[in-house]
Amino acid sequence: MTTFDNAVTRPRGAPDENASISPTCGGGSRPFFIGSVGNLVEWFDFYTYAAFALYFAGAFFPNENVVVQQLDAAVLFAAGFLVRPIGGWLFGHLADRHGRRIALMLSVVLMCFGSLMIAVTPTYASIGLAAPILLGVARIIQGLQSRGEYGTSATYLTEVADHRHRGFYSSFNTSR
Repeated sequence: MTTFDNAVTRPRGAPDENASISPTCGGGSRPFFIGSVGNLVEWFDFYTYAAFALYFAGAFFPNENVVVQQLDAAVLFAAGFLVRPIGGWLFGHLADRHGRRIALMLSVVLMCFGSLMIAVTPTYASIGLAAPILLGVARIIQGLQSRGEYGTSATYLTEVADHRHRGFYSSFNTSR
């Protein structure tokens, strides 16, 4: 069938079988880049804590035993994972009510805020028991937004892709 015949017989608005894989939202690949970069920031910040917890555990947790200090830091890492379902529900509700874009931007801002809190929290020697409490609050903020960003981003990427390539484009969200 020629291109002219295909254009004539194809209903208006139906996808062209000969079209290359590209987003249909008119913005090129920008929405997919934006939707995926949130995951990059999210998991970079989330796992940076895990990588460096061994080094800063002694500054935040009062104990002479290094193993106990590291276990305390690991408990806060786990707390970030435990609150993720609540974050998914919270951000899913926010995205449905106010839009995916607002939910995505808020989730990235909260992740950055949680990381900033970790960076500027004074040590146990400076403010006492408030140091591990502030560190815990920062980890909970990161955990809440972590699942919220993932679900919102996956839905956003699926919505902006054409119907034949939704799985392909939403897979960028899970390839971390």
